[in-house]
Amino acid sequence: MQIENILNKPLQLTIFFGWMLILWLLEFGIPLTNIKKRRILPNVILTIVMLLLNLLFASLLIFIGDWTKANHFGLFNFIHIGTWLQLLAGVLILDLWAAYVIHLLFHKISWLWNIHSVHHSDTMLDVTTAFRQHPLESILRITFLLIGMFVLGFPLWITLVYQTLSSFNAQLEHANIKMNPKLERILQLIFVTPNYHKIHHSSFQKETDSNYSNIFSIWDRLFSTISKRETYDNIDYGLDYLPNAKGFSFLDLLKLPFKNSRPRLWHLQLPHIPPAKQRQEPMLP
Repeated sequence: MQIENILNKPLQLTIFFGWMLILWLLEFGIPLTNIKKRRILPNVILTIVMLLLNLLFASLLIFIGDWTKANHFGLFNFIHIGTWLQLLAGVLILDLWAAYVIHLLFHKISWLWNIHSVHHSDTMLDVTTAFRQHPLESILRITFLLIGMFVLGFPLWITLVYQTLSSFNAQLEHANIKMNPKLERILQLIFVTPNYHKIHHSSFQKETDSNYSNIFSIWDRLFSTISKRETYDNIDYGLDYLPNAKGFSFLDLLKLPFKNSRPRLWHLQLPHIPPAKQRQEPMLP
């Protein structure tokens, strides 16, 4: 039986919601921070929209996989390596291109940041934050994934494995759970862990513009975009120029990219933008 038949959409959705339920229960048992009151409906709606968009693009995903294979198009159709090495290379490349690179661009280009700010506007982090993203962001991320699959000629099964792993870790890294510090420090050497990613959601812009990696933290280390902290339970989440984001509805989030923008350019050109209120810079190890 082919892997693409095993990782079909019904099974992917079962894994998606099953894993979300497990993390949601862990958030009650071993929370990193105590969240007394939480408005999750906008996050849930955006997650459903993201899933529907992925289902709509599924046929295009299958078409590209079949076309590149039939026409021997793309790098992977010209090299012959073992299945496990092919899987490792495919997941690594997709994690770099379809996650790290597009994520970096979302933070460095103003109009892309306006779209991505929907995700960063959440003032509390839990598993529902993972796919709190504007529909335009979902479409752009899917587009990057399809481009990578097309140019490199990835087999469909590699893309499905990557999507499953990416979804799995996206929920884990946003979950409000406490992990063993020693274990997490070891895992952070290779993987993106919950605390590693929570730094990225800090309202302190130097931290916001760091830790872009998705599955593997090696990209931040390789491109010097990594930030570290001693403690994680006192991070101030959200965006300093959106103090009322806690009460945003689903419609408010849909309209957010078209207002309340903040200029963002490459760091070498980025002028100093003072925050709305003074925040103490956290000490780095």
